[in-house]
Amino acid sequence: MAYTLQQLSDLEDIRTVKHRYFRSIDTADQAVLETLFTDDVSVEYRGGGYFVQLEGAARMVDFLMNSFNATAVAMHHGHMPDITLIGDDEAEGIWYLEDIFISLDRKDVTTGTAIYRDRYRRVDGKWKIARTEYDRIMEVVQPLTDAMQITVHHLGKVGRKLEDCSDISHLITWYDKAA
Repeated sequence: MAYTLQQLSDLEDIRTVKHRYFRSIDTADQAVLETLFTDDVSVEYRGGGYFVQLEGAARMVDFLMNSFNATAVAMHHGHMPDITLIGDDEAEGIWYLEDIFISLDRKDVTTGTAIYRDRYRRVDGKWKIARTEYDRIMEVVQPLTDAMQITVHHLGKVGRKLEDCSDISHLITWYDKAA
């Protein structure tokens, strides 16, 4: 199938939206995050010991800003985008996630991969994430040891301080990883 120039442009715009998402959560860039989601975005994250479910752009941004706070160190990479245009203003995408999340308050390091399945919608001429979900493929949680040294901690400078974080526990269901 030959793509039109508009379709090629749309595919690149969608990739850029997802790249901005990954970069913005790791850098606590709330201003960019607020531009990435449709007002009615729906979210489901299924991890090794947690399930997150929420709806709405404001709730999504608040969830991310509270999760990637000053006590977190994070790296998220999205690889191998598989994007399908399903109309002039809608698309679906599959991404392979590779991430590291260090929780300084829990004193653990999570390394993992997941498959994201997204739905995108063009709103007022801009592509946005309308639905995002992932299922973990691999997740390893290890204790943060005294031998590990964090020599750069960007979120420590720009992320929300714990005293400024709001309670997001109602959005997360924790369950026993061994079950």
